Amino acid sequence: MSTSYNKSSRIIFPLVILASIGTVYAGATGDSKEISIFLLATGLLGGMGMFLYGMEMMSEGMKMTAGNSMRLILEKLTSNKFLALSVGAFVTMVIQSSSATTVMLVSFVNSGLLNFTQALGVILGSNIGSTVTAQIVAFKVTDYALILIAAGSLMCLFSKKETVKNLGYVILGFGLLFYGMKVMSDTMKPLRTDPTFNSILTSFENPFLGILAGAIFTALVQSSSATTGIVITLASGGSITLEAGIPLIFGANIGTCVTALLAGLNASRDAKRVAIAHVTFNVIGVLLFCFWIPTFSEIVSQTSNNIPRQIANAHTFFNILASIIFIPFTGYIAKTIIHYFPDITEERDIEKPAVLHLDEKLLNQPEAAINNAQAEISGVVGLMERVVGTLVRPFFKDQEQTDIENSELDLKTGLNQRLDKITFLNEKITDYLLITSRGDLNSDQSKEVFSLVSTVNYLESMNNIIKLRFDGLVKSKESSDVNFSEAGQQEILDYHTKLLKQVKRLNKFFTKFDRANAEKIMTKGQKYKDIEEKYRLEHFQRVSGDVAESVATHQIHMELMDILKQMNIFIELIASTLLSIEEVQA
Repeated sequence: MSTSYNKSSRIIFPLVILASIGTVYAGATGDSKEISIFLLATGLLGGMGMFLYGMEMMSEGMKMTAGNSMRLILEKLTSNKFLALSVGAFVTMVIQSSSATTVMLVSFVNSGLLNFTQALGVILGSNIGSTVTAQIVAFKVTDYALILIAAGSLMCLFSKKETVKNLGYVILGFGLLFYGMKVMSDTMKPLRTDPTFNSILTSFENPFLGILAGAIFTALVQSSSATTGIVITLASGGSITLEAGIPLIFGANIGTCVTALLAGLNASRDAKRVAIAHVTFNVIGVLLFCFWIPTFSEIVSQTSNNIPRQIANAHTFFNILASIIFIPFTGYIAKTIIHYFPDITEERDIEKPAVLHLDEKLLNQPEAAINNAQAEISGVVGLMERVVGTLVRPFFKDQEQTDIENSELDLKTGLNQRLDKITFLNEKITDYLLITSRGDLNSDQSKEVFSLVSTVNYLESMNNIIKLRFDGLVKSKESSDVNFSEAGQQEILDYHTKLLKQVKRLNKFFTKFDRANAEKIMTKGQKYKDIEEKYRLEHFQRVSGDVAESVATHQIHMELMDILKQMNIFIELIASTLLSIEEVQA
C-alpha cells in the first residue's frame, strides 16, 4: 500500500499548488466579475484532484484495514437474498466503493464460489452501501479538513503498526476529500453570478442531459461516490439546485456499471451475467424514477432545509427504494438474463491447456486476484484427483482383459496430458501470484499469497514424482510375468483408496473453503502413515516367509507404495498450509 501512495504522492504536490492558487484567487476576487479562466481552471482541477485522490486513499485505506474479512464475508454468503442484500450493503459501506464490491463479486462468481442468483442480492446491497459516502460528504466538516490531514499524515509517517498506518490513510483521505471540496467551493464563488455557468448547470435540470452528464463523468472517474460528492460540493456553493442534482446522481448509478462490465469481459458466462445484471438493475431503476423527478425532489426537499443534505438523501432514498422494488424479482430477473445469455458449450482441445480464472485486469485488486488464484488451484487439484485415480490401474492388468492394450495406451496418453497441463497451470498460477505479491498487499494477504505459492509448489512436487518414477515402474511391472500376492494387491488397492479420499477432501476444501476438510486430511494423514507402516511390515513378513509373488514383486511393491506415501505426505503439507491461511483470515 505504501508503494502505491508513494507513487501517487508525486501527483498530490502539483495538485496542492494548483488548489492553493485557486484558493488564493477565490479569496482575492470574492464575487468580482473579473474571472481569470486560468486561475479558475487551476482551482477547480486542483480541488477536484485532491477530492478524487482523497476518496481513493480513503477507500484503499479502508480496504487494507478490513484485510480479507470482506472477502470472507462474501465467500460465506448463503442463498438467502435478503442476507445477500445486507452483506452487499455492509461490505460496500466498509470499503467505500460499490465498484470494488462488484469487481470482487464478478471474480467470486467466475471462480464458482457464488452462483449468479446469489450475486444479484449483493449487487443491490452495494448500491445501498455506496450512499453512506454521500451522507458523510454532506456533513459540512471542511473547517476540520486540515486537522484530519495533519492527524492522518502523522499516523502514516510515524506509526510502526500497519493497522494504524492504514487507519491514517483513511483519515488523511477524508481530510484531502473535504479540503478538495472546500477548494472547489471557494473557487466557484465568482461563478455564481456568471450567466454562462449558470445556464450550463440549469441545463442539468433536463433529466436526459443530467443523467448523461452524470453517467459519462462517473464512467471516466469510475466512482459514483466521487460524482455524488462533487454534486454535493456544487450544491454547497449554491451553484446547483436539487432538481439538477438528482439527474446527475441518477447518471452516476449508470456510469458506475462500467467497472463491472470491464471486469466481466474475459470472465465466465456467469460472471458476465453479474455485470449485465448490475447494468440492468441500475438502468431500469433510473428509468423508473426519471419520469417523476419533480415529485421526487419535492418529497426529498421536505427532509432537510440544506440542499447538499437533500441531494445525499435523494441518493439514499433512490437506491433503497430501487432495491426494495427489485429484491422480490431477483429470481425472475436471473432466469431472464440466463435465457438471453445462455451457457455456451465450447469444444476444448484436450492437448491445449486453458487458463480459466487468472484475469490480469484484476491484479490491482488483491482480494479478487487471490480468489482467482485459489480458483485456478482448485482446477489443478481436480486434475490431480483424476491422475491419482488412475495410478494403480496399470499394475493389475489381469482385472481388465478386454482391449487391454488400447485401454492402457489411452490411460498413459491421458495421464501424460494431465501431468503436462498441471505443470503448465502451476507455472501460470505461480507467475500470477508473484505479480500479485508485488502489489499493495497487507501482511495477511502477503502471507496468504506465500501460502498459495507453497501449495502450488507441493502440487508440482506431486506431479514430478509421478513423471519421474511412474513410467519406469510400469515398464518394470510389464516386463515381469509375476503378479502381486493377493494380500499385497489388496494392501496397495486399500492404501490407494485412502489416498484418493485425501485428494477428494482437498478438492472439497477448494470448492467451498471448508476448514473441516483440511483438518480431516491432517487427522487421517497420521492414521494412514500408521497403516502404511503396518502394510510395509506385513509385506516384509511375506518376503521373509518366501511367498513367491511377494519376493518377485518386492521392488515394484515397495516403490509403488512409496510413491503413494509421498503423495499422501504432500497432501498433508498442503492441508497444513491451507489451515495457516484460514488462521490468518480468522
